[in-house]
Amino acid sequence: MNLSAAIERDMVLVCDGAMGTMLHAAGNSLDQALPALNLSDPGLVGTIHESYISAGVDIIQTNTFGASRLRLSEHGYGDQVAEINQAGVRIARQAAAQMKVAGEAKAVLVAGSVSPTVTIQQRPQTSRQARTAALREQIEALAEADIILLETFGYLEEFIEAIEIATQVTELPVMAQATFGADGRTLSGHTPREVAAAAASARIATLGINCTLGPQRSLGVLRELRAISDLPLSVQPNAGVPRRVAPARFEYDVNSEYFARYVRQLLEAGATIVGGCCGTTPTQLAAAVATVGGHRRRLASRRVPSARAETAPARTTTRQGAEAAPAATGTGLPSLAELSQAGPGIVVTELTTPVYGSAGETLDLARELTEAGVQLVSIAPARTSRAQLSAMDVAAQLRHSAGIETIAGVTTWDRTIMALQADLLGQHALGLRRIICEAGNPPLLGDYPHVDGVWDVDSIGLIRLLASLNRGADYYSLPLGAKTDFEIGARINPGSRALDREVSHALNKIAAGATFLVTRPVYELTALERLLEAIDGQVPVLASLRPLTSFEEAEYLAHEVPDVIIPRDVLDALERAGDSAPRVGVDLAVRMAARLREMASGIVITPTTDILATTREIMAG
Repeated sequence: MNLSAAIERDMVLVCDGAMGTMLHAAGNSLDQALPALNLSDPGLVGTIHESYISAGVDIIQTNTFGASRLRLSEHGYGDQVAEINQAGVRIARQAAAQMKVAGEAKAVLVAGSVSPTVTIQQRPQTSRQARTAALREQIEALAEADIILLETFGYLEEFIEAIEIATQVTELPVMAQATFGADGRTLSGHTPREVAAAAASARIATLGINCTLGPQRSLGVLRELRAISDLPLSVQPNAGVPRRVAPARFEYDVNSEYFARYVRQLLEAGATIVGGCCGTTPTQLAAAVATVGGHRRRLASRRVPSARAETAPARTTTRQGAEAAPAATGTGLPSLAELSQAGPGIVVTELTTPVYGSAGETLDLARELTEAGVQLVSIAPARTSRAQLSAMDVAAQLRHSAGIETIAGVTTWDRTIMALQADLLGQHALGLRRIICEAGNPPLLGDYPHVDGVWDVDSIGLIRLLASLNRGADYYSLPLGAKTDFEIGARINPGSRALDREVSHALNKIAAGATFLVTRPVYELTALERLLEAIDGQVPVLASLRPLTSFEEAEYLAHEVPDVIIPRDVLDALERAGDSAPRVGVDLAVRMAARLREMASGIVITPTTDILATTREIMAG
């Protein structure tokens, strides 16, 4: 089988799934040079290939993601680029040659996996000449593969560099895949339209996306690419958002039925090659193979003429004029306990930190919210890899500029104790008093999820630090010149699939010094009731409420985000609502808010659209 010939015949192909996270599941740390296992443990790598071939895939990827000289040098393997990459191809070919599916030999293509040659951390210190030389060296070492697969490119400049070098160095078909964030842009800030335009004249077999996004959001990006490009498209989504289960260990929850359902939609949206990335397994890929089989049979029965057969060889890859899809304290302030006892319950609205720019728009919105009756404005860090203002800085600015009472979310990932301590003392001097402590998760930046995340302390460690500062001592119990008077908050999650463990975590956070708790968004009440019963009024608990805006959003949360429970009746109501789903979502939130006010000390409203109007309606309800 030849990739170019298969595409010309309008064949739909299935690529394999995760290699890095499968190696991780077998006990290998994500912060090691996983391609080096081609030399030290080829049997393990071959077994993973065989599991995907047994699932019925058409393409397997070599274990060479990150196998450039620049990346391998970080682990002491810089002089073994050729050996590691050639071994990767050899192991994949041997697996393909030995395997049979349903008793018959199966033709399987081997794709030589090529990632960006540098990590996010290496990029600023690495010249273009060094990057391109490393790319050329790796691609030449993969010459015995059937395909060169460029994957997980987040910077458009590097993406185009890689395409140019791959098409110069080899005559092999080149699959080129960029990675996009939840905002629909690459790490360099480019839209699918801009990526497609930049690659329009390139001699590539397919254009596509992989990693970072789960099935649903990958579908959105694919549709944007299809709207502006006639190139064959490939898509390899992650298995949703990973759950951190231990330091440097992660797991995924997306089930095969959900994955296959979105594979069907990806095919209907125009994908030529489908597969998986981080967290996907042979089980999910087997479901994808079955879905693609059904799709092939439907196409055959319709006998639809090939659109590509009518296209001239010098095909236009960008459609002109096509539109992309839119894409209580020493300051005299009352404590949360006092606020919760003074009336029908605290009302908080949560906003996220601005990306780039100033806090001007956030300040204006916060003023309007307080005028509408909101008692506190919570500022949460945005979940993005882009530059953003500090949540503590924004919260302090709202209080200083407009006298707005705030809560700031603080995460501990990639922060040392000394840096956290310095920031907290500085913000206390500026008047910030209320903190929500979270461990946080670094944004997905590549094939190996969160590999660059570093935690000096978790959320309980941050609670202990704040409690120590309130006693007049630093984290190491050394005396300070004065005491702080922070109100210390922490997150709890009623949706946790391990609710007993979540109850234990909540009680441990209170024991460490938390003076209030804030839930993750609540969509059903049974688990919350159990949590509140265990907490037994020891501290105020604020219940978060996030109005759902569509069936697609609810389905994404239910299937791709760990530890979120969306009741079946809520999903059904939103699906039936169609275009009226935003209205139904607000109505559901109004009813939920009434129940939460009876159970908790207050509510935290976290709307994603029309923030002011939605907050007013929920408060009025």
